[in-house]
Amino acid sequence: MSTHRIAIVGVGNAAGTHMRAYQRLDDAAVVACAGREDERSESSVERARSFADEHDCDPYFDVATMLDAVEPDVLDICTPSGAHLDPALAAAERGVDVFCEKPLEITTERVDRMIEAAQTAGIRLGGVFQRRYKPIVRTVREAVAEGRFGSLAVANAALPWWRDDGYYDGTWQADRDVAGGGAVMNQAIHSVDAIQWIVGAGMDLDPGENPVAEVSAFTGVRAHDTLGVEDAAVATLRYRDGTLGQLLATTATYPGGEIRYELGGRDGSAEVRGEALATWAFRDERDDDAAVRERFSGPDAGADEPTPLELPNVREFLDARASGDPFMLDGPEARKAVAIVEAIYESAERGEPVAVA
Repeated sequence: MSTHRIAIVGVGNAAGTHMRAYQRLDDAAVVACAGREDERSESSVERARSFADEHDCDPYFDVATMLDAVEPDVLDICTPSGAHLDPALAAAERGVDVFCEKPLEITTERVDRMIEAAQTAGIRLGGVFQRRYKPIVRTVREAVAEGRFGSLAVANAALPWWRDDGYYDGTWQADRDVAGGGAVMNQAIHSVDAIQWIVGAGMDLDPGENPVAEVSAFTGVRAHDTLGVEDAAVATLRYRDGTLGQLLATTATYPGGEIRYELGGRDGSAEVRGEALATWAFRDERDDDAAVRERFSGPDAGADEPTPLELPNVREFLDARASGDPFMLDGPEARKAVAIVEAIYESAERGEPVAVA
């Protein structure tokens, strides 16, 4: 079994999570890491060296030098959201596959440049949306694909979280130019991706076509007085098949609550709260519905999920590299959530509905 040689750029929290996933795999080895090129402070250099020492890999301080020196199979991008494009372009120029943390980038224009570069170079570009790999999310999606809800009427997602002032103080998450936004782009984009992926399972879509047609949204800063990005947002989504949806995204509700998904149609309803099913009811009950409710209920709900959660996302990307098969979260697929978030921000700014590009 050949080993995938991985180089990581960005050595913050995301890199640590990805590293834990790679360490659980027999066919992956992280051979090098690089700090952010736009941050050459003494502390950032020390962080890169510390990460390299901890994980037994070689430290570098710019991506191009690292790629040329170690010639990895995959560049894993874990930099802040608005610093994904340049490393991806550098990898594409060298024929190196790219595995990139969410979002691929902070605008569709920048995402499209990544996709074009990958297609031109003939490399793989893969994204990270690990909630797609949650068994509970997949179970709901399968029910949509099977038509168990009938014609969906509503598909809602809510992320009612809290972040204190210290979370934003002096961090890139508070800088719109780097983060691309606040509660929607940085936190709720996982929920945006999950709900559109679930609802899209019931549609006959062209490759890369977004299941969301139009959004209407409001955003605000409600709990962090000097914050330059939103900490609260609500949006209404109209899907291409007529399904309507609501999105709640906030880091301004103390002490914070559980992520929720709610779907309902003529023939059934489902509600997910955190890791548990609060509702799983269909007009036509199946023999295995009781087992589904039992599996995803109570204190052990979700206990069958792998840890760390990024592991199946990483595993599938590497398997696709080895087999040549398509990867579920390729560039056009990972673009969808960014396009929806971008439309949410544009709608809030313009005060009118906006079509999803």
